[in-house]
Amino acid sequence: MDKFDKNRDPVKKVTGSHPVGTGVGAVAGGIAAGAAAGTVAGPVGTAAGAVAGAVAGGLIGKGVAEMVDPKAEDAYWRDNYSTRPYVTSGASYDEYGPAYRYGVDALTRYPGRKFDEVEPELGRRWDSARETSRLDWNRAKQATRDSWQRVSDAVERAIPGDSDHDGK
Repeated sequence: MDKFDKNRDPVKKVTGSHPVGTGVGAVAGGIAAGAAAGTVAGPVGTAAGAVAGAVAGGLIGKGVAEMVDPKAEDAYWRDNYSTRPYVTSGASYDEYGPAYRYGVDALTRYPGRKFDEVEPELGRRWDSARETSRLDWNRAKQATRDSWQRVSDAVERAIPGDSDHDGK
């Protein structure tokens, strides 16, 4: 298995639940939604709603993460990166590839969130995620946003509703 296997647990090195999709972000969103729905029934309803929401949020996050195929995304960007307006003429894929992978990973880490909401945190973490890329965050951000949006659009086509809250 390589680092792009979409359902590989990076700790246990086995195939199974996508660790990102079952993470805190998915659960937190479910807790909030469940608690809000449960509030109609009072404090007990709020607590029960939060528990149910956490379970649902985890399952939804897992489902979103499992829809993402990092190998297919990498192949897409490898074939298409040079057509993007922000790519410097003659630049190699090795400069932009880490930013595209970062965007795919970021979307699965923050399901249901807008790119602009998490961009400051992504910018702070770029230096540890950049691999061999020499792009600074201001240049990498465009590729990261581009791959985030591509995957987000694919998820929205598969799941009814406006999962990324972009009005589409």
